[in-house]
Amino acid sequence: MTGGKDDRGEARRRARGELAAEVLAALWSADGPVPAAVVQEQVPGAAYTTVLTILTRLCDKGMVTRQREGRSHVYAPVDDQAGHAASGMHSLLDEGGDRAAVLARFVSDLSAEDEQVLEQLLHGDPSA
Repeated sequence: MTGGKDDRGEARRRARGELAAEVLAALWSADGPVPAAVVQEQVPGAAYTTVLTILTRLCDKGMVTRQREGRSHVYAPVDDQAGHAASGMHSLLDEGGDRAAVLARFVSDLSAEDEQVLEQLLHGDPSA
């Protein structure tokens, strides 16, 4: 099974990247580095070997660290959730071509509250 069950109790397939996102979410919710078995408990329907494969790929991408602890390894995210999102935003900006156009479109779609927070951050207000 590759993705748990849907509302009708039938097996469903996860969308591309969904399993890696679930593994990262499990790591973010942990109090510190954890073994793969602990991650697997937080990812419904994922086989232990599948979780290990995802953790290895995330390590190879520099998103997760791995340390030997006893006979196995423990894993931890490199960035917190906000840092990961910011990194993704930078990647999209780098791929988007005209940075000014991408930023202008992004800002034009912000809610009034998000626009105010962004303005405070740009003016050096760390409490935003």
